[in-house]
Amino acid sequence: MTGESSPAPSGDDLLFLRQAIALSLEARDRGRHPFAALVVDEGGRVIATAMNESRPPDGDPTRHAELVAVAQAARALAPADLRRCTLYTSAEPCAMCAGAAYWCGVGRVVYALSEQRLLTLTGSHPENPTLALPCREVFAHGQRTVQIIGPTLEDEAAQAHEGFWS
Repeated sequence: MTGESSPAPSGDDLLFLRQAIALSLEARDRGRHPFAALVVDEGGRVIATAMNESRPPDGDPTRHAELVAVAQAARALAPADLRRCTLYTSAEPCAMCAGAAYWCGVGRVVYALSEQRLLTLTGSHPENPTLALPCREVFAHGQRTVQIIGPTLEDEAAQAHEGFWS
């Protein structure tokens, strides 16, 4: 249900995406996996922010930043309002997180680092068994359209992962 072409990100998109990237660096500094996300409404108000909370041994593997952020936003906003929100994320949402964004009703996703590029940084690290399933493919199987912009700012987003997974 999504188009194959990705529209160019706006200046606001880049601003919020850089906030997500900065938060991913903060997550790394805190010893967490370097992923972060935020949900922003159509007026530019940040509704939710989250860092990855899934680092073993005590972390919950379902507590990815994107899932946590969209769940917070879903508790704060009505479904009609969520459809006009954007999920900004430091890396392409995995299948689980894309599903969460879809089920919560988020209308747009803007991401920095592609799943493919992330795999080159994580390799076969057991804490990040990457799924080779682009979020576009997950959203394409839904009954409603989710606009997707990305990857963009990949080099900036990759900095949080350099040396982390080795």
